Amino acid sequence: MKTQLPLTRAMFTETPQTLLSCAPFNVVLFRYPSGIEAVRLENSRGSVTLLPFYGQMIWDATFDGRSLTMGSGFKQPLPGSNIIDTYGCFAFHSGLLANGCPAPEDDHPLHGEMACATMDAAWIELEEDGVTLRGEVEYIKGFGHHYRASPAVTLLAGRPRLRIEMAVDNLAGREMPLQYMCHMNYAWVAKGTFSQSIPDEAFRLRTSVPGHVHPTPQWRDYTQQLEAAPETFDGLHRPEMCDPEIVFFADNLAQYGRQVTFSVHSPEGYGFSTQFDTAQFTAATRWVLHNADQQVAAFVLPATCRPEGFTAAKQAGSLIYLAPGESRHFAVETGLIEEAPQR
Repeated sequence: MKTQLPLTRAMFTETPQTLLSCAPFNVVLFRYPSGIEAVRLENSRGSVTLLPFYGQMIWDATFDGRSLTMGSGFKQPLPGSNIIDTYGCFAFHSGLLANGCPAPEDDHPLHGEMACATMDAAWIELEEDGVTLRGEVEYIKGFGHHYRASPAVTLLAGRPRLRIEMAVDNLAGREMPLQYMCHMNYAWVAKGTFSQSIPDEAFRLRTSVPGHVHPTPQWRDYTQQLEAAPETFDGLHRPEMCDPEIVFFADNLAQYGRQVTFSVHSPEGYGFSTQFDTAQFTAATRWVLHNADQQVAAFVLPATCRPEGFTAAKQAGSLIYLAPGESRHFAVETGLIEEAPQR
């Protein structure tokens, strides 16, 4: 049985209000001092804080007392039209007409129009095994593209895990380009190590330098070493070498199987992992950055292409085109690595 509870902006106040309380879940509504509405989904392992009308970002996620979210100077979400206006969230939807860092010949915002989209509707769905925030926004331009985006985030019952989804429907009478990345900004894990179900050599260092990256001589020397021998990358043991950011790409993921898993492991015994279907996501990005302002270890960002902008994807042949009436669906499961059951 599925229970649906519609949300309106009038339901949110600066004093948190419990919308729903049952055995496996609580749903709490509140508004940040910045004026942005938030939904906190809680289970026995932790909570996730979502922005139902603001791109349906995942602002924060905490399980077993451990935050999964990147370190940043943002204490709350801030209003904006570009993701850099509020770059402190755990995850956001990057795309959909264009994705990634725009090249000089591109005219799209960093990570596309969906990241900070104003949602048309939002609602809660309650089932036995999960509680979900769903939303919907219709994008339309005169003489331009017309689509419906339907994101969703599900907190699983009794588990430190999330399911993040995005559905896209082309409502126009002509084809539309599609680029999508599930952009999860995981916390820095001191001395952490990476593992994945694809070979280490599948990753290649990004050699282009986006406009927001300002190389230092030390960084140039280090990345030249990694370009020659990417297998020498030693994870998160040397944060000083990850300023500015270090980025790796892996392409054509389907060659490694239908389901792939990526993880980061702490010497303290905990870890994070992400699993997804390579029929939906053909590319993976690994992004690490550590400085005084931001600390992030995005061990995998599943995507339909590399995040190097619209023109780069078009030239690489990795741009998707949806025919009139065509739809695509994407799903990711992510969170704390769960211990194997005792036998």
